[in-house]
Amino acid sequence: MNEVRVTPWQDDEPVPKALLAAIKARRPGGELIGIDRVLLRSFPLATGWNELLRRVRAEFDLPLAYREMIMLRVAALNEAEFEWDVHYPAYLEAGGTPEKAESLRTPGVSSIFDDKEAALLHLTDQSTQSVAVKAEVVQKVKALFGEKLTVEAVATVAAYNMVSRFLVALQI
Repeated sequence: MNEVRVTPWQDDEPVPKALLAAIKARRPGGELIGIDRVLLRSFPLATGWNELLRRVRAEFDLPLAYREMIMLRVAALNEAEFEWDVHYPAYLEAGGTPEKAESLRTPGVSSIFDDKEAALLHLTDQSTQSVAVKAEVVQKVKALFGEKLTVEAVATVAAYNMVSRFLVALQI
């Protein structure tokens, strides 16, 4: 594995206490992970990032299994192994299966996925690989999920593309 391209924040360095507490509150066992320590190089970034991702992970109505599936697909498409390693157990805990997770690493949408999952994967693939998403793909997601959950699905794809691009660029 390559070295992280910036020096991660260290425990003995200054940090706003409320920011550190908020980030730790979002992590299992309150333990900072690699991305947290890099984000803490910029307090405004760490603050906004933590709040956005907390809401995507904890407050969206799109079921968590779908969100975690999207996160894994984005990680696979963008070769963000750190992201994959963080979200794989969360996907399984949310109801995903090891077989479906492994299928997320291969091109195309396997028949192992139901219609709702397939629609979300088509959305994820197009948004991640070409940014532009065909109208019929969005229409299919809207027909299956309604407008609110479609917005949340698109936002999940966008947010985790941001995450994966940050991770890959800085080799976290």
